[in-house]
Amino acid sequence: MRHASRGEEGVRHARLKWLVLVLLCLLPVVGGLRMGLGDGTWLPLAMYPLVSLVSLMLYWQDKQQARSQAWRTPEKVLHASELLGGWPGALLAQQVFRHKTRKVAYQVVFWGIVFVHQVFWVDYLFLAGRWGFVI
Repeated sequence: MRHASRGEEGVRHARLKWLVLVLLCLLPVVGGLRMGLGDGTWLPLAMYPLVSLVSLMLYWQDKQQARSQAWRTPEKVLHASELLGGWPGALLAQQVFRHKTRKVAYQVVFWGIVFVHQVFWVDYLFLAGRWGFVI
């Protein structure tokens, strides 16, 4: 039996990773729905998918540039898109394109951004802004 080359293997543990992505997106989706229905502000619910698409495209472009040894997208640009709400798309892109997954310093910042988003929604949904994250 032939083994697929590294680039053809696909996402390892795909079901588990999809589950993690769905679970991480629960707070933003529920919080965005509550914010939209309660406050009439639908911006967060709209921003997550839009900025996620931008993040995914930035990762794809950076991966292509890495392969051709061309000018790369600065990491601060990737992190800015994640911070603006594109972390779900970035997480998906990391797995699909196998990009930025082994760089520990990058992953620390990335997961810190995801953590900040989760804390924001926990504060909004369950603590009524007690931590001061809700504007």
